[in-house]
Amino acid sequence: MAQHDYDIANQSFPAFRTDLNNVLGAINTSNSGTSRPSGAVAGTIWLDTTSASTPTLKYYDGADDISLATLDHSANTVNWLDSSVSFDIVSDTSPQLGGQLDVNGNAIGDGTLELLKFSETGSAVNEFTIANASTGNNPVLSATGGDTNVGIEFTTKGTGAIKFNDLAYIPQQALTSSSNAVAWDTQAKPNAYHLTTENTTFGVPTNPVEGAFICVEINYDGSHTIAFNTVFEFAGSTAPTFTSTNGKTDILVFKYNGAIWQEVGRTLNLSES
Repeated sequence: MAQHDYDIANQSFPAFRTDLNNVLGAINTSNSGTSRPSGAVAGTIWLDTTSASTPTLKYYDGADDISLATLDHSANTVNWLDSSVSFDIVSDTSPQLGGQLDVNGNAIGDGTLELLKFSETGSAVNEFTIANASTGNNPVLSATGGDTNVGIEFTTKGTGAIKFNDLAYIPQQALTSSSNAVAWDTQAKPNAYHLTTENTTFGVPTNPVEGAFICVEINYDGSHTIAFNTVFEFAGSTAPTFTSTNGKTDILVFKYNGAIWQEVGRTLNLSES
């Protein structure tokens, strides 16, 4: 760390050599010191070492020092000051984020037209996670965050509608019976099927949501009887006579009104193949 007034006077050779080495030392250490070099002129750049671990790079304009950046020796980073720093991301073919990107209330687009707009909530704990996928698998958009149960909401503007250009479906999942009872988690298995192995009663479904529809396909593997808990309300308040014949299928659809599951559709005595 050294500074110099950059004034080398006429002097004997040993003194001249010492003076010259001091000038070179000042240059080599970026005019480091705890105050501006005494010989500073407009355009002098110097390193303020008042903080040894985070010195500040300064520019002298002839009247005042302008702080350009702090150098973090521990993190090996440069923190630019006073004004925003722009960079040419187009020329960087593999840019990376070193931390969280703050959109600062702005959108992503071509500079004029918005492509993607973000709305930030100060108390947010939940967010989206987007995952790509290998060959033969689908990319995934997931709800994640601090809450145990996190849903996903889609909201259109005005009278706009949500449009699917390709097939949308809810995968069908199996319901099994144990001790003549079927447990049905409607959140996990809204579109279900049950292959009978015994006389069975469908119990009170778990995780209901008002307005939700659920469907069950009952495949008879043997002549087993089927019954439903009273939380299921059938047309005319009377359960149908289920087929209960080996190789046959019954399909039932229900809608939850906040208290009971109301039957909205039934198709009985279908062949399984």
